[in-house]
Amino acid sequence: MKKIGLHSLLIALTMLVWPLTARINTALGRGAAATDHRERGDVPGWVMITLMSAVLVAGLLAVATPALEGLFNQAMDKVGK
Repeated sequence: MKKIGLHSLLIALTMLVWPLTARINTALGRGAAATDHRERGDVPGWVMITLMSAVLVAGLLAVATPALEGLFNQAMDKVGK
């Protein structure tokens, strides 16, 4: 079985979630026609917070993955004995 990398997993999740949020925004009346207000920014605040959180988690995972794999392998070796 082929292992899926973290980068591939994040891309797959983004590809699944992005169209869903667009459909929800359109259903709620927040589509392109509703964004013509001059007071509104280009990107809503919740989108920026979500993206920044995702980038932060991805960065932490990229740094911590080797250590977490080592801990997991060590624990599995102890259990297997």
